[in-house]
Amino acid sequence: MEVKRIALIPGDGIGKEVIPEGVKVLKAAAEAEGFKLEFTNFDFGADRYLRDNGHLIDDDELEELKKYDAIYLGAVGDPRVPAGVLEHGILLKLRFDLDLYLNLRPIKLFDEKYCPLKNKTTADIDFTVIRENTEDLYISAGGFLRKGTPQEIATQEMIATRFGVERAIRYAFEEARRINKKKTVALCDKSNVLTYAHNLWLRAFNEIGEEYPDIKKEHYYVDAICMKMVRSPEIFDVIVTPNMFGDIITDLGAEIQGGMGTAVSGNVNPNGISMFEPVHGSAPDIAGQGIANPIAAILSAAQMMDVLGFETASKKIEKAVIRAMEEKETTKDMGGTLNTAQAGDVIAKFVKEA
Repeated sequence: MEVKRIALIPGDGIGKEVIPEGVKVLKAAAEAEGFKLEFTNFDFGADRYLRDNGHLIDDDELEELKKYDAIYLGAVGDPRVPAGVLEHGILLKLRFDLDLYLNLRPIKLFDEKYCPLKNKTTADIDFTVIRENTEDLYISAGGFLRKGTPQEIATQEMIATRFGVERAIRYAFEEARRINKKKTVALCDKSNVLTYAHNLWLRAFNEIGEEYPDIKKEHYYVDAICMKMVRSPEIFDVIVTPNMFGDIITDLGAEIQGGMGTAVSGNVNPNGISMFEPVHGSAPDIAGQGIANPIAAILSAAQMMDVLGFETASKKIEKAVIRAMEEKETTKDMGGTLNTAQAGDVIAKFVKEA
C-alpha cells in the first residue's frame, strides 16, 4: 500500500478548526482509494510564538519538514502578534526556503448560486492562475531613509530574474497542455509602464511560447485582465503572472468563483515538497465559534491529492463538495445550517459514497 506523509500546520484562528475537517475527508478518500496517509502535527503559529519567546521556524524544523511529501497549512495571523511577523516568519519563510516557486490558484465555480456575476455558469468560470511565488516585490529588497521624519523615503524594489520568470512561464505552458481544454496561456503584466521587470516577462513569454506551437498565446495588462475576469471569465484557460499581480487577481478570482470559502492555494515546487492552504486566512473574528466554513480547506486537500498523483481521490473530494453545495449541507455562510465539524462529516460521508 502506497503511503504519503503529510505535515500539518493548523496555525492560527480558524485554521485549527478547518484543518481537522480536511484531514477527516482525506482519510475517507485514502480509504476509498486504497492508499495510506500519515499525519504529523506542527504547532507553528501565534500560540507557540507567544509561549516560546518569539519562536517561529528554525533551520532544524525546516529540515524536518523536507522529509514529508506535502505540507497542509491552515492559516497564519493573530491580533496578539504584530501584523506581518507570523506571515513573514512562517508563510513566506516556507515559500522562500523550500523554493515553492509556483502558486497554483484554480478559479472554479462549483455552484452557480454562489456566483456574483449574472448569467455565468460553472462552465464559464473554470481556469487556473499560475503566480510566480518567490520574486517581485515580496523579497523585501528596499528600506527606509530618514525614517520617522518629514523627509522620510521608503523604497521597495521589484525584482525579476530570467531564471525565476522562465520556470513559471514554462510551467504555465505545460499546464495548458496537460489540462487540454482551450490550450491557451495568457500573460498578465504591466509591461507598458513597468518597462524593465515586465519587459523581461514579456520577452521570456514570447520566446518560450515559440516552443509550444500547439498553445495559443495571449497578453493582457493587469487592469484589462481584471475587467475581462468580471465580464468574460469564460475566455481564460491558464493565466501566468508575476507575484504581486498574482496576489491581486487571484482574490478577484476567488470572489467570482463564490467567495473565499471556496478558494484554495497550492505553493508548489515540482521537484520537492509542496504546501497547500485555503486562502481565507485565520479569520480571528469567528475563530472558536464552530461556524468556520471548511470547504476551502477541504478543496485544498483535494488539490494536494491531485499534485501528489491521486487524481481519482481528488475528484471524489471535489464531487463530494459539489454535492454538499447542491444539497445545502453546508455552513451558514453558504446557506446551510451545519457547524464546521458537521460540514466536514457530511463531505467525508459523500466521499465514501462517491
